[in-house]
Amino acid sequence: MSAEVVTQITTTRAIEVVSESPFYIPMTGPAARPRRSLKHDDTFIAFDSHGDIGASAGGPDGLFNADTRYLARLELVLDEVQPLLLGSNLRDDNSALTVDLTNPDVYRGGRIVLQKDMLHIVRTIFLWRGTCYQRIGVQNHGERPASFDLTLLFDNDFADLFEVRGERRPRRGIASSKLLGPGAVFLEYNGLDGKSRCTALHFDPRPTRLAVNAATYHLDLAPHQVSSLFVAASCNKPAGFKPAPFFRGLLAHRREMRRSTAGAASIETSNNILNEVLCQSMADLNMLMTDTPQGRYPYAGIPWYSTTFGRDGIITALQMLWIDPRVARGVLMRLAFYQAKTVDPLADAEPGKILHEMRGGEMASLREVPFALYYGSVDATPLFVLLAGLYVERTGDDETLAELWPSIEAAIGWIDGAGDPDRDGFVEYRRASEQGLANQGWKDSYDAIFHADGRLAEGYIALAEVQGYVFAAKRLAARCASRLGKNERAQQLEAEATLLAARFEAAFWCDELETYALALDGEKQPCKVRSSNAGQLLFTGIVREDRARMVAADLMRPLFFTGWGIRTVALGEARYNPMSYHNGSIWPHDNALIALGLARYGLKDSVAQVFRALFDAATYMDLRRLPELFCGFRREKGRGPTLYPVACAPQAWASATPFTLLEAALGLEFDVQRGEIRLRNPRLPAFLNEVVVRDLQLGPSSVDLRLRRHGDDVALEVLRTRGHIQVSIVLSR
Repeated sequence: MSAEVVTQITTTRAIEVVSESPFYIPMTGPAARPRRSLKHDDTFIAFDSHGDIGASAGGPDGLFNADTRYLARLELVLDEVQPLLLGSNLRDDNSALTVDLTNPDVYRGGRIVLQKDMLHIVRTIFLWRGTCYQRIGVQNHGERPASFDLTLLFDNDFADLFEVRGERRPRRGIASSKLLGPGAVFLEYNGLDGKSRCTALHFDPRPTRLAVNAATYHLDLAPHQVSSLFVAASCNKPAGFKPAPFFRGLLAHRREMRRSTAGAASIETSNNILNEVLCQSMADLNMLMTDTPQGRYPYAGIPWYSTTFGRDGIITALQMLWIDPRVARGVLMRLAFYQAKTVDPLADAEPGKILHEMRGGEMASLREVPFALYYGSVDATPLFVLLAGLYVERTGDDETLAELWPSIEAAIGWIDGAGDPDRDGFVEYRRASEQGLANQGWKDSYDAIFHADGRLAEGYIALAEVQGYVFAAKRLAARCASRLGKNERAQQLEAEATLLAARFEAAFWCDELETYALALDGEKQPCKVRSSNAGQLLFTGIVREDRARMVAADLMRPLFFTGWGIRTVALGEARYNPMSYHNGSIWPHDNALIALGLARYGLKDSVAQVFRALFDAATYMDLRRLPELFCGFRREKGRGPTLYPVACAPQAWASATPFTLLEAALGLEFDVQRGEIRLRNPRLPAFLNEVVVRDLQLGPSSVDLRLRRHGDDVALEVLRTRGHIQVSIVLSR
């Protein structure tokens, strides 16, 4: 394909924006090809199964860095036709994608000049330090020479991620492109925010023909001859930057990945499929981890949430706490660094609040969206305190606690102050500007908080689970205060938690539902809706023992429990919709926190049911990867779960869910002061006969364990210890 023809190829996409939800993610059509993704630090790439970007409809393709798309198209064609897919595979550690292609029948002048399946084309792609590297290997398996053109079509729009999601902008900056020589192209965008963003493409060897949107290689391959082409696309690199040679960069990337994962516990089970689920989950979590100045942080998900999210980072760290507590420290230090210091209504910021989300794109810089540093989350602040307390109890790291204590106190100050504007003892939210999120709990869809008749809740809203988070946060903060010798403060915090629990029971319990209200609206009227929020209350420990069993029983009935997991909203509620984002779908992380709550109250049979359901769902998922959410339809024999079309995958707290389910089943408890790990009422589900956990850390010591199921009982074998450590099974209740 000639460069002259290539320069006239354009693509137009129409996206509708849902007016009532300003940050809704539209789904305009099915994906023509399955999507794959890679990530390294602040850069990720989303492409299709052929390894192409922008070649097929239905996906948010691109090379993205700091919420800006740096490459919108990179498509491989062979003599003006698309190659045929043989297969594509991500490496088990997510370090690279390998795509195998072959040629279709190639015609010239009405005659076949290259018979199908003669060429084997292998694309190997990896992402490292802001550059996407690609090797294209071509081998002629025919008995005659093969002569053909191989062309890479490329282009960019430097779209802000919110534009890719569907937001419309009245004005944009100026884009330009130029050749840097016979083997390089420079794409540049001067944004309205005064920043210049650029993409440099380097080709090796130099193409036969090079234009500002196409690189063409004319290849003449003898029988069985192999040829290799290399292309690197770099984001915002300085002038004169030369990417590392492909193989050297790939080896360095894999070495870095191995170093970053060293020190975490490893798990192997008797169930090979569960092993695949756990391996994929850990690989996804490691890919989502991002080195920041404050420590490693799990970015929330690809493609829409590949950035620092407070709530997501905290819950992911909490889920991983037993495997690798270092993640929690990175999360806590980063969120403490960005804790709000001033009042900013557009950002929903108030002193002491913990960050909801941060963005680095042009629209955030211009405040076309409020998310540069955005604090519109009612639960991230108590969850921050909760995670700090759990981290210290897991590790005994009093030095970090002392460093974090001012931030913990500031967070509690917000909880007791601006977070409770009417001083009724409950933490509430209401957005400070129309640009902010209407709902600011984890169910943040505009229609997620409603009354029994379907009316949306209005005014200052107090969510049920948030009061549980505050209760747990204050109890843990009290124990932290005691560790620091602040005994009077500890007593005060403990008393406040006890008072909150009593107030909560009186205000939120609904006798007619035999569960807790979803929320209180601005008139203090309960939203009498059966929701999974009540299940998360079990995790926090705020629930009375007798009522905990009632809540748990409700969650395990068919109105909630589908066989694939627990729905966010029960069947029969006014806004129930199994295909909605928050009103009837199944979220793995939600089920994981509920499972921890069930374990807390000794309901291990229910834990086993939830574990089994999510495990079975994962067996049907692409790559054995649990997505952000899936539809809440009832399980039917011989059919898998129904997917939700724009769910993030991978997504951090979904990836961490299998580890949380295992934690809940085993009843893991850590006592650093005594040097003891306890398994309280361990119960393995029927699909799991044996679990081996290696290098489980407790302070400076570690242990390898084997657990075997014998009916409803679990036998413990200590395989190896390093340092002074004790492991015991505790049977209670």
